[in-house]
Amino acid sequence: MQDKYLYLLSEKFPNANAVLTEIINLRSILSLPKGTEHFVSDLHGASMAFIHMVKNASGVIRRKVDDAFGDTITEHEKRALCALIYYPDERLQIPDEPYDEGREFASREEFLYVRLSQCVEIMRRVTVKYTRSKVRKMLPKQFAYIIEELLYESDIEGGRQDYYQAILQAIIETGCAEQMIIAICYLIHSLVIDTFHIVGDIFDRGPGAQKIMDVLSTIRDYDIQWGNHDMEWMGAAAGNQALIATVLRVSIRYANIETLEEGYGINLLPLASFAMQTYGDDPCTIWQTKDFENNPRLTRSANLMAKMHKAMSIIQFKLEGQTILRHPEYHMDDRLLLDKINLADGTITVEGKTYPLTDSHLPTVNPDDPYALSLEEEELMTQLARSFRKSEKLQKHLRMLYRHGSLFLVRNGFLLYHAAVPLNADGSFTEVEVLGVKAKGRALMQRIDDVVRLAYFGKGKQKADALDYTWYLWTGPLSPLYNKDKMTTFERYFIADKSVWHEEKGAYYELANKKEICEQILKEFGLDPENSRIINGHIPVRTIKGETPMRAEGKRFVIDGGFSKPYQEKTGIAGYTLIYNSFSIQLVEHEEFESREQAIRSGSDIHNRIQLTDFASQRMLIRDTDQGKLLQEQIADLELLLDAYRTGRIKERLA
Repeated sequence: MQDKYLYLLSEKFPNANAVLTEIINLRSILSLPKGTEHFVSDLHGASMAFIHMVKNASGVIRRKVDDAFGDTITEHEKRALCALIYYPDERLQIPDEPYDEGREFASREEFLYVRLSQCVEIMRRVTVKYTRSKVRKMLPKQFAYIIEELLYESDIEGGRQDYYQAILQAIIETGCAEQMIIAICYLIHSLVIDTFHIVGDIFDRGPGAQKIMDVLSTIRDYDIQWGNHDMEWMGAAAGNQALIATVLRVSIRYANIETLEEGYGINLLPLASFAMQTYGDDPCTIWQTKDFENNPRLTRSANLMAKMHKAMSIIQFKLEGQTILRHPEYHMDDRLLLDKINLADGTITVEGKTYPLTDSHLPTVNPDDPYALSLEEEELMTQLARSFRKSEKLQKHLRMLYRHGSLFLVRNGFLLYHAAVPLNADGSFTEVEVLGVKAKGRALMQRIDDVVRLAYFGKGKQKADALDYTWYLWTGPLSPLYNKDKMTTFERYFIADKSVWHEEKGAYYELANKKEICEQILKEFGLDPENSRIINGHIPVRTIKGETPMRAEGKRFVIDGGFSKPYQEKTGIAGYTLIYNSFSIQLVEHEEFESREQAIRSGSDIHNRIQLTDFASQRMLIRDTDQGKLLQEQIADLELLLDAYRTGRIKERLA
């Protein structure tokens, strides 16, 4: 078997010289500093804040500017330089740019010369972690030769200083300085962060989830750990009608139909028509969208939106009931509530107690078969499902979520998952049945990951059951993406008594604040509990109530700090991100992002302060990472091939 593998490897490295060259290359890479990793969670459609965060790398670029220039330039000029790096196209179009930052330039040419040389210095600092060949592949073709000369002619002796300055001067005199600055700034964006980790919940609430996905598609290396809101959209895009109804309901509730219509081309006219025909005389008072009187995103009349909201909610509750009835193994009979309604007296009985309904006008609910869709509702859902299925952009983004996504990830001493690993009250792992297979701990998470893929790539009944399970992952008590006893959406609409709105969290959310529990989880996933950590999102960290993202004596980070505006009243900030570079692990606390225009003008960042949570005893190299382990395995394989060439067991060929 080894010889067979070595023969395959020899196709790529046909002789001893080729093998030696690659061994030298890989060994040298092992000695490079570890690349910077950027962790973020719970974006919830906040695309403008996300784009700005990508451009400033949560303050990494600003720190590069500080390191490069120290006290040699003013704070005002540092902010101006940062604004230029973040938004080069827009910033260079400001006509008074050379004169608005507390530093006088004699001419536009002098301004361009200074900014170009400063950008080159920052470029050098972000490329030091990469091989020349890797950087060369990322250079813009039209300026590749010039940029490479500027990058690697920095250690100038004697006449080389004149050569370097001559390049800069020639760039100015030939009129391509602005194009060069823009190209260098975009190169900085692409290199300053080596890997992006999105720890769940790209979708819902805000209007720009599709824009976030578009930006991710341009990032060189990223991964996504699915969140419950991501699973809601994934299941809908894959054809789960209960989740299609949920996506529509949530989008309408938050007046976020821009993502549906403009982002993904989902045709909502059939829904609007059905809602008007069915609820035309109904004021739908309790179904008004969030903050409907002042919501700038309300693109239709508030009354029509309320009717659409009600229509989709009733359909959602029916389809959810059908799913529960198909799958008694979910043990969710307590969520069958439509049949507990008494339309004659306008009440509902829940857990033996009767409550008045906040809305008893339910013309499409048949008391004899409350979970059956009307013919009109069936036709509407067929049209909507077709629209989801035929949305080219939505299907492209779904494939990205599968290709770059997973339920959990183990990387460089971190265990990443969105919400929870189901635990019993005593701290042991909960055994859960998933499509006929019982599992717990890591095996459970892997089983669920496999089932999610069957929901899109499977066939027949297997696919149908897996597609239903994506709904369970959105709302189920033992779902690692949710892990609460119930989702009380129905009660919040139909029962005014808030005591029935309570959702009891699973044991994980309290137990995972204990160091020994986190160490148990880390060990279960094959990590050294002494030198590794868990990263979660999902539950907003309410800093205004004294909560901290660092839990379990530093063994767990919860980095949902309210990136999306609807959550910021609870958290008091605008999100956390985690930066892990070759020197340290840094937790960045963000301020609210005002606007793109403000950032362009002032160079403002959205990070407030950096809490240094840990320092490595010495600078971490690639050899210390998971990538380094893979490279060392490749080196070992190449050494076997080299020995086979030298002993004549495999014959060498010309390259």
